[in-house]
Amino acid sequence: IWRRPSSTLSDRRHFAVSRCLTAKAPPARRPRERVEIPGFEMVTYGERMHYVPGLAKPVYPQWERDYKDPRHYKTPPAHQMPLYKEKPCYVYNQRTSALEGVRQALWLTKAKLISGLPPRLLSLAESPANQIPDQDERVQNAIKHARFWDTTEDRPCKEKYSNTLLSNLLHLCATLQSRHPAIGRRILAEKYSLATTWKRGEDLFQVRGQNGLLYNCMDPLPEVSGKQEVGDTADHVLKSFYPVSPSIDLQKVHVYKEEVNCSGFREGYPYPHAHTLYFQEEGDINCKLRPKQFRAKMVMFAFGNALARAHSLYGTQPQSVLGRPITVQAVGTNGRLFQFLVFQLNTTDLSGDNGIKNQVWLDEDVELYDYAKLRPLIKKKQVKVPAGLAGYKPETFRKFLALYLHGAV
Repeated sequence: IWRRPSSTLSDRRHFAVSRCLTAKAPPARRPRERVEIPGFEMVTYGERMHYVPGLAKPVYPQWERDYKDPRHYKTPPAHQMPLYKEKPCYVYNQRTSALEGVRQALWLTKAKLISGLPPRLLSLAESPANQIPDQDERVQNAIKHARFWDTTEDRPCKEKYSNTLLSNLLHLCATLQSRHPAIGRRILAEKYSLATTWKRGEDLFQVRGQNGLLYNCMDPLPEVSGKQEVGDTADHVLKSFYPVSPSIDLQKVHVYKEEVNCSGFREGYPYPHAHTLYFQEEGDINCKLRPKQFRAKMVMFAFGNALARAHSLYGTQPQSVLGRPITVQAVGTNGRLFQFLVFQLNTTDLSGDNGIKNQVWLDEDVELYDYAKLRPLIKKKQVKVPAGLAGYKPETFRKFLALYLHGAV
């Protein structure tokens, strides 16, 4: 019995389809080697102004314009740029996906992690004087507006309803301005660019890029922990993730400014202090980070805003202990889960692992509600999840409100 010999995919011939449909890339053309014999001049067809078989192709010098045309600009090689340096710089930007997540961010920022938010901060939203009238009902209406009422689609996309929900919650919190006039000394800013530099060990690091929505204020946030708690951080040992490099997944560049420090605003801006950063997991449709990497991004940009402010107040020289610690908060959400973070910058001496550490309070994966269904979920003729909003958790919004009121009460 004759059997057809087996053939691989590369051996098969496709007579009826084109190369693009067979997903076969054309072979790379090998450049012809130009042979130069000393003492001999190659005969070309350059003077005849047309191709002549048997004669060599002429080589013309590269033509350069005597004027600047941005449409035909060619970037010079990196080693010819004026800002080129032999020592590399590792850049953390808004699309960086750090392999080790929060643990890597803690090493880069020389910080100690404390699970949960400070009790003194949470107590701000427990007082009835600091709560919104009909708070739970209005928060649930804000969720329903984002999930059900603000769309004509059967199921709104996560990018849209998470942005709408964040705007609704901020609008609810702003209604307390009549009770706390200090809220009027704040402003929201977006699409601002941050840039700051520090040394960690022998390496140079930078945080650069645009990061979410920034809540600025005229007055700095009070420190969360006192001098005794700050001094106790000197005994904390930073966790290592050897053999993974701390600079893994960070952008390695050789063209950079060495001591760049920019908070994103001009000098004399009336709201110079960063209060709270608001992040959305689906904020960038071209780059979606996993939860662990998303929390690391929150840590790095909260640290970057605090460090930029410290450099403008105390200078770029490393300070072992700041006279007044700088506090920056961060809130991240995907429309249902919330991440709450408080970063306190105690030192700008980040080169070694010894001495005073910075502090990070992190409360992760806090649910605002369980389900928000336009249609009920039915399995085996039984309603498993009813239509509408289910499982609302009021303590989550109280945490959101406590971070908002921090510094105004």
